[in-house]
Amino acid sequence: MRLSKATILIIALILISPVFGVILADAVGYHEPLDIAAESLGLKDTTEELDWTPFTDYTVPGMPTTLGYIVAGILGAVLVYLVLKLAAYALGKAK
Repeated sequence: MRLSKATILIIALILISPVFGVILADAVGYHEPLDIAAESLGLKDTTEELDWTPFTDYTVPGMPTTLGYIVAGILGAVLVYLVLKLAAYALGKAK
């Protein structure tokens, strides 16, 4: 099975995503600007109350954060692929 250049690039980006999203963000103390703005306005964080996803902040419960980023990236890429395949099939352009 031969992988396309785009597939190899997607896999590489998924594998290095924890470096930027977790490791370097922690190293420099990065916080999301919207979170900072909400905190300064005194808005309540309802993330834990709503609990609509098991992958809060791109993490997977019971896994290290860096591995959770990779799993979330794989799931996201697969979901996008499946939605696009479904759309192509619905439009009659599936191969």
